[in-house]
Amino acid sequence: MMYLDKMKFLPLFVMLITTSLQPAYGVVVKGQEKLVIAHRGASGYLPEHSLAAKAMAYAMGADYIEQDVVMSKDNALVVLHDHFLDRVTNVATQFPGRARSDGRYYAIDFTLAEIKTLQMTEGFSIENGQQRAIYPQRFPLWRSTFQVHTLAEEIELIQGLNKSTGKQIGIYPEIKSPAFHRHHGKDISKAVLKDLQRYGYTSRTSKVYVQSFDPIELQRIKQQLLPELEMDLKLVQLIAETSWHETLIYQQDKTIVYDYDWMLRDDAMVKIAQYADGIGPWKPMLINIDNVTNVPRSNGMLGAAHQAGLVVHPYTFRADTGRIPDFAMDFDDLLKIYYFDIDVDGVFTDFPDKAVEFLRKAQLAE
Repeated sequence: MMYLDKMKFLPLFVMLITTSLQPAYGVVVKGQEKLVIAHRGASGYLPEHSLAAKAMAYAMGADYIEQDVVMSKDNALVVLHDHFLDRVTNVATQFPGRARSDGRYYAIDFTLAEIKTLQMTEGFSIENGQQRAIYPQRFPLWRSTFQVHTLAEEIELIQGLNKSTGKQIGIYPEIKSPAFHRHHGKDISKAVLKDLQRYGYTSRTSKVYVQSFDPIELQRIKQQLLPELEMDLKLVQLIAETSWHETLIYQQDKTIVYDYDWMLRDDAMVKIAQYADGIGPWKPMLINIDNVTNVPRSNGMLGAAHQAGLVVHPYTFRADTGRIPDFAMDFDDLLKIYYFDIDVDGVFTDFPDKAVEFLRKAQLAE
C-alpha cells in the first residue's frame, strides 16, 4: 500500500511545488496561435511518461500533453514511448527469462498487473554491462518512485486538473506501432478511440489530436474507424526517416520497412490532407541550412502544408547540452527560428516551461 500511496499523491505534490503556473490555450503572437506540446510530459525534468511529468507539464502551462500508447497482454492501454519495457523499467531483473529472442521485453507479453509491479525511471541504455542514463543531466536513475500507468489514468488526471483549475488542456495520444499490434491480434487503434470516446473526446472541437507514424493506419482510422464509432477527431501524420524503421508492413512471415520518402516530395502535403489535419515532422525536415552563412531557411514543406490546410507540429525541442543545433545561439533562439522564422504552429518539447515563457515574452514584446 505504501508504494501505491506514493504514486497516488506524487502528481499532486509536483503541482504544489511547481511555481511556474502559466496561462495556457495557445499564445497568440503576431495574430497567430502558437502551441506548446509537452513531449512525454515535462520529460526534461522528470521521467518520461510518469504521471509526475504530466502533472508538472500541466502546471508549466503546456497547451497539450502527449501520451504514447501501447497494449498489454490483457489488452490494457498503457503509456510508454516504446512497445517494450526494458528502456525505462526494472523488468529485466523482475522477470528474468521473459525477453524475446532480440533481448527486448515487450509490453504485449505482460499483463497490466505485472507491469504495475515494475519500477520506472529515466530512460537508460546498457554500456559494458552498466546502465547509462540517455540524458545524464536529467532526473537521476532509480531515485524516487514512478510507475507505468494506463491511458485512462492519465486522461483522468488531466481532466481532473481541468476541472479543478478551470483550464482546458488538451491531450495528444500517439498510437504506437499499430501494425505490430494488429499482427499480434490486437486492434490498438479501435481501443484508443473507444477510450477517447468514453472520456468525451468525440468531435473536431474536442481538445485532442490523434497521431501516428503509420499512414496506412491513419487512413483506416479516418475512413473506417471514426465513421464506425460516430466520431470525428483531428489526426496528425508523424513523419520519420525511412532508415529509422519506424513503421513496418507485415506480410505473412516477413516484414517490409515502410518508405517515408514520398512524404518529402512537393505533392505530399495535398495527399496527406486527404486523411489528416496536420503533420508532425522531425524538425530538420522543415529547413535547409545555408552552407556559407549557416542560416536555416524554410525548405517549402511548411508552406505546402499550410496551403493544404494542415497544421505543423515538429518534434523534438530539447534544451540539454549538445541538443541545440549549431545554427541557433541558444534554446530561445531555436524556438524563435521555428515559431517565427519558419512559422510552425506548435512544437513538441521536453521543456514546456521554456517554450511557454518564450512565447509569453514574445507576446509582451509586440
